[in-house]
Amino acid sequence: MRPALLNPLFAEVTSLPGVGPKQDGLLRYLLGRSETPRLVDLLLHLPSSVIDRRNRPKVRDAMTGTVVTLEVTVDRHRPPPPRNKRAPYLVYASDETGDVVLTFFRGRPDYVEKMLPVGAKRYVSGMVQMYDGIPQIIHPDRIVDEAAFAKLSGIDPVYPLTEGLAQGSLRRAIAQALAKLPALPEWISPEVISRCNFPPLKDALTRVHVPQEITDILPDGPFWSRLAFDELLAGQLALTLVRAQLRRPAGNRHAGDGHLRHKIIDALPYALTSSQQQAMAAIAEDLSKPVRMLRLLQGDVGSGKTVVALLASAAVAEVGKQAALMAPTEILARQHAKTIAPLAERAGVKVAILTGREKGKERRDILARLESGEIDILVGTHALIQDDVVFKSLALAIVDEQHRFGVRERLALTSKGEAVDVLVLSATPIPRTLVLTYFGDMDISELREKPAGRQPIDTRAVPDTRLGEVMEAIGRALKAGKLVYWICPLVEESEAEGTDHLTNATERFESLQKRFGADVGLVHGQMKGAEKDRVMGQFAAHEIKLLVATTVVEVGVDVPAATIMVIENAERFGLAQLHQLRGRIGRGSEASTCILLYHEPLGQMSKSRLAVIRETTDGFRIAEEDLKLRGEGDVLGVRQSGLPGYRIARPEVHAQLITQARDEALRILKDDPKLKGPRGEALRCLLYLYERDEAIPLLSAG
Repeated sequence: MRPALLNPLFAEVTSLPGVGPKQDGLLRYLLGRSETPRLVDLLLHLPSSVIDRRNRPKVRDAMTGTVVTLEVTVDRHRPPPPRNKRAPYLVYASDETGDVVLTFFRGRPDYVEKMLPVGAKRYVSGMVQMYDGIPQIIHPDRIVDEAAFAKLSGIDPVYPLTEGLAQGSLRRAIAQALAKLPALPEWISPEVISRCNFPPLKDALTRVHVPQEITDILPDGPFWSRLAFDELLAGQLALTLVRAQLRRPAGNRHAGDGHLRHKIIDALPYALTSSQQQAMAAIAEDLSKPVRMLRLLQGDVGSGKTVVALLASAAVAEVGKQAALMAPTEILARQHAKTIAPLAERAGVKVAILTGREKGKERRDILARLESGEIDILVGTHALIQDDVVFKSLALAIVDEQHRFGVRERLALTSKGEAVDVLVLSATPIPRTLVLTYFGDMDISELREKPAGRQPIDTRAVPDTRLGEVMEAIGRALKAGKLVYWICPLVEESEAEGTDHLTNATERFESLQKRFGADVGLVHGQMKGAEKDRVMGQFAAHEIKLLVATTVVEVGVDVPAATIMVIENAERFGLAQLHQLRGRIGRGSEASTCILLYHEPLGQMSKSRLAVIRETTDGFRIAEEDLKLRGEGDVLGVRQSGLPGYRIARPEVHAQLITQARDEALRILKDDPKLKGPRGEALRCLLYLYERDEAIPLLSAG
C-alpha cells in the first residue's frame, strides 16, 4: 500500500486548475505515460535551461538579440487593418530614453487591451530585435504590473516541451504541483547528507523549478544532484531487495550429474572455448549452492552464449527440472530455438517455443505439455510471463538482453517456480558502472574468445560519393556466389523528416532490385513475423543473395555463409549498434568484409566512432569507448540520452553517486532488511515516488 502521505503527489494533473483534456494528452506524450500523469511526474520533469530576466536596461541601452526586462508606459495600440488579418497587432510603449514596439501576430484585441491598457506602467520581458531602426519585442514572454513584478524571481526555468504545449502553461502547472508538495520524511542518512552536501528534498525541488541563481539548475549542482541520488538510491534499493530475495536460502538444488551436458558437448561441431568451459563450471557450481544463482553472462557477438545457456538448461533437466529462456524480440527467440533445438534433441532434451505467434490449438498444446513436464526448455518472448503459462517445475530462468526488461518482468518469470535460479545474457559487453546501475551486484562471467575457425572481419569506411564503386564490387561478389547484407537506417520516407540524405530500406531495395533482379530481398521491423522468417529463410538457403534490412537484423540473426555487409549512413549509428550489426558476418570460416558508407561532412563524434569500429572487433573495448563517447543510453542499445528508466540521473555527471547509492542500499538492508523502522517508512515513500515499488511486496515475502 502506498503511504497516505504521498496521496497529494499521486493526484492526476487534470485535478489542477487550467489543466484540461487537451493538456492531458500533451503531457502524456511529453512525460512518456500511457495514462494521465500525476503531480509527481510534473515535479520530476526538470528544466533544460533558464532565461535570466534580471537584465533591466533602459530602452535605449537594450542590446539586440538579448532577453531584457523593460519598465515602460503603454502609449497607443495599432490593431491590424480589417482586411488584412495577417498583419500584426502593434502596441507602442516607451520610457524616458526611447520607444519600443510590442508585436503580436494573430493577437486577440480583447486580450492585448486587457494586458496593456493605454497609459499604464508595465514590466515587459522578451528578446529584443530591431525593425526599421526601432527596438521591438515579438510576443513578450512576460507582461506584468508592478505588484506582480515584485513577486517574480527574475530567472525563469525553460522546460523540454512537445508541440502544442506552451512554456507558460507548463510552468503554471508545475508551480501548482510544487505548492501541494507535502512535508516528507528524510530517507538519506545524515552521513551521506553531510558528505555530499545535499539540501532537503523540498529545497532541491523548489530551487530547480524556481531558480534563484542561474547555476541552481545545473545537473552537477547540489539541488539536481540530490534528486539524482534519490532516484539512484530507489533503483539500487529495489535491485538489492530483489537480490536479497534471490539470495534467500533455497531448498533442493538444481544441478545434475552431467550426463545430458556431456551428450550435448559431444554433439557440438567444435570444442568449447576455455571461457565457455569456465562459465559453465561457475554456473554448475552456482546451481548446486544452497542460495539462488544470479549471474550475468557477458559475451561478444558470436562468442557462444546460447550454447552456455543450453548447457545450463541441460544441467537442470538432469534432475527433471525445467528452464525458460526469455528474449526481447521474436526474431531473437526463434534464433535461440534454432540453435538450441538440434543440439538438445541429440541429448533427448525437449525444446518448445512460445511467442505471440503461437495461437489457438498449437498454443494450448504447448501449455499442456509444459504443465505436464514434457517440455524441458521453453524459449520465448514476453509471452512466457502471461498468467496461463504454467511450468511443472521451473528451476532456471534465462533472460536475454536483460536491460530491455524491467524488474517486473524478471520477477514475473522467476515467480513461476520455486527458488528459481537466474542467468542473464548480454551480447552488449557492459562497463562495470553500468552493471551496478542496472543489475546491482551480480556475479559475472565473460566470454572473451571467439569460437575456433572464425575469420577476422576487414572493416572499411567509404564516403557515399563512391556508392557506384561499392555497387560494382557487390555485383562481382554476388556473381561469385557470396551472401551480402545491406543495412539502412530507416524503413520508409515518413521516418525521415529533415534527414534528406538518409536512405530508406524500401527505396534502396527497389534500386538494388532494378540492378540485380530476383537476387534481392527486403526485411524490416514493420513486416509480420512469418514474412520476416520467410525472407530470412530464403537468404539462409541462398535463394536470395542480397538482403536489404533495417537494424531488425542487429541481434541474433545467424547466417554463417554471409560474408559481406554494407552499412549505409554508418555515421547515424551508435558504436554498440555498429558492432552488433557487423557481428552478423564473420560467423563462418570465410574472411568477411564490412563497408561503412558515410555521408560527409562528418562531425567529430562520428569520426571517432568510425575510427574505433575500424580499429577493433573487441566488444569489451568498444563498450568502454562507447561509454566515453556517448553515455549510457546507447551502450545499452536504448536510444535516448541518459539512463533508461532514469529521468534525472546522468551517467556522465553522477557516476560517483551510483556507487554511493549502491553502498547505501546494502547498508540499509543490513540494518533494516524489512524496512520496518522510521527510516524504513521514509524509504518506502522513496520507492513509490520513483516507481520502484514493484520491489515492496518482496519485503513481506518469506
